[in-house]
Amino acid sequence: MSLLVALFLLFTPIAHADTLSAASTTAAQAAADALQAQADQTTQQIASLQNEIQQLQIQLNNVSTQKQTLQSAVQTLDLNIQKLTKSIILTNAQIVQKDKEIVRLSGSIATTTDTIGTTRSQVASSLRNLSEHDAEPLMASLLASGTLSDYFNAAITLGSLRDELENKIEDLSHLKATLQTNKSTAQQSRAQLAALQAQLSQQKQSLAVSRQSQNDLLTETKNKESAYQALIAQKQAEENAFEQALIKLSTGLNYTFDPSHIPPVGSGILRWPLDTIRITQFFGNTAFAKSGAYNGSGHNGVDFAASIGTPVRAALLGTVMETNQGAVKNCQYGKWVLVRHANGLATLYAHLSSINVTKGQAVSTGQIIGLSGDTGYATGPHLHLTVYAAEAVSFKQYTCTITGKVVMIPIVPLNAYLNPLNYLPAH
Repeated sequence: MSLLVALFLLFTPIAHADTLSAASTTAAQAAADALQAQADQTTQQIASLQNEIQQLQIQLNNVSTQKQTLQSAVQTLDLNIQKLTKSIILTNAQIVQKDKEIVRLSGSIATTTDTIGTTRSQVASSLRNLSEHDAEPLMASLLASGTLSDYFNAAITLGSLRDELENKIEDLSHLKATLQTNKSTAQQSRAQLAALQAQLSQQKQSLAVSRQSQNDLLTETKNKESAYQALIAQKQAEENAFEQALIKLSTGLNYTFDPSHIPPVGSGILRWPLDTIRITQFFGNTAFAKSGAYNGSGHNGVDFAASIGTPVRAALLGTVMETNQGAVKNCQYGKWVLVRHANGLATLYAHLSSINVTKGQAVSTGQIIGLSGDTGYATGPHLHLTVYAAEAVSFKQYTCTITGKVVMIPIVPLNAYLNPLNYLPAH
């Protein structure tokens, strides 16, 4: 084989493959551009929905500061239902957007894989031809080239080809790195998609809970303001009775508090139990407590504003020590979850509308353990969080004032109630 013929064979596969690769890349780019246009449109929809949800939250906050009336209670539920409905539409849009992103990434991965295959073929073919040429004796190559000048010109071109091959090999390395990056990004997108789908399921559950609460409220009050105010007064009286019973049980317990058995104050060891934080009642002898609430003994936890159906998260990993999942719409803490943590703390989440965990279950930090509500002696929807010294927690039976139902309640000595804000992040 002459050197010129060898060079022709060396260049030909590269040129042909590059043409095919360019055509494939152009088609892939067109598809990617179309997907990007659709993604941009979805992004605009998402931004609009986020703004609407923000406005509904502002209205919810404003209504929650108004005097407690049946109208304001129904309006709060209405706004929450609207917000959850918009949130479901938003999450659906985010899922569609993430789906398209995965399709685009999958196309990019396929294109990169094809290009890697083409480049490998080019390099392999060229290396075979170079090997064949290198195997020819020098004199045979000179005779086949015709003139000495032709031989040296071909040799220079051959050197350029070797450089091109080195570049091709380097490109192949870059393509491999790109493929790995695309694959990693696609895997992350799939994980985010799974999280969005779980979020969608949770939002649908919250919406169902809010609608049921609205129906229950209207049925219970027969849409009469006087019936609603009587219900509020009854709950306040029952709450006072429960507080007295709790204090009586607590003062009969002996507990030697050892600070070394719990984390230091200000450690920030706990996370917030809600995604959006607005504290409505602090721990201890607050102005509200001094006005006569809690029988003058101070508030044993922290209350957070939380519309019915708001996801409630575990403040730290631990094990569910006890739950109260029964039909306790109007009794003590209502539906509650108590989690024991390995660091000596225990956390109680009260007045829930539904519970997602069971006794003995291990929970992770931030895991959704239930949805907020207004069960128990709560005059409005909120989350009550109590932090205990875990070793002091025990359980006693309590008879509900109205229903006569006997339920279990957690009790501790008064010095085993801890201020949650001492262990939560700065706010």
